[in-house]
Amino acid sequence: MVIETVGALWEWSPALATGFWQNILISLLAIALGSLLGLLIGALAVSPLWITRLPARIWVQVFRNAPWLVLIYFTTYVFPFELHIGGHWVAFPDWVKVTIGLALPASANVAEIFRGAIGSIPGTQWEASRSLAFTWGQIFRSIILPQCFKRMLPPWMNLYAVITMGTALASLVGVHDLIDTAQIASNTVNRTGFTVMIYFSVLALFFVYCYPISRLTQHLERRYAFS
Repeated sequence: MVIETVGALWEWSPALATGFWQNILISLLAIALGSLLGLLIGALAVSPLWITRLPARIWVQVFRNAPWLVLIYFTTYVFPFELHIGGHWVAFPDWVKVTIGLALPASANVAEIFRGAIGSIPGTQWEASRSLAFTWGQIFRSIILPQCFKRMLPPWMNLYAVITMGTALASLVGVHDLIDTAQIASNTVNRTGFTVMIYFSVLALFFVYCYPISRLTQHLERRYAFS
């Protein structure tokens, strides 16, 4: 029985690897899109103009506190299934909608990480830069930002690990990812031992991928603790 279960798991391993690659792809695109948007929102949140700070802070509060599953359902069922571009209908896949759904909270968290990094810079650096006749933009680009990115890296990596684990929600809206593949395999083989083993394998795959990120994050936190 054990040999048969292991053999069935081996047969399904290519499909599991393909499904897990879908999770990784979603996580990479979500963190990339969320980071770009988050840096923009974070910059607006620390702007000296209240008219730019207000919408940025509203964005952060809304998407940091919204349940991820609700956002995924929202982007999946509110966005159209096809887009009309240049006279042609182009498919809008569910996995892209899930990516957007995860990028929204990612952007809010990146914006808050960015704001916190800027806030950690001693005020004396701003004052010293102003005394040298630098403009606000020059201070921000040349002096503050280089220090911020180093301080942002550990929490940003931790956020990426969380986003990766959040991709497990994609199967709930029909995306053929690792969880969906495991469910199909479990129903096909229909053996209790195989079901236990395949979900243990799913857990192991996420752990093997995310644990090194967590360890590297801890290392960077210690390294930059007094920077």
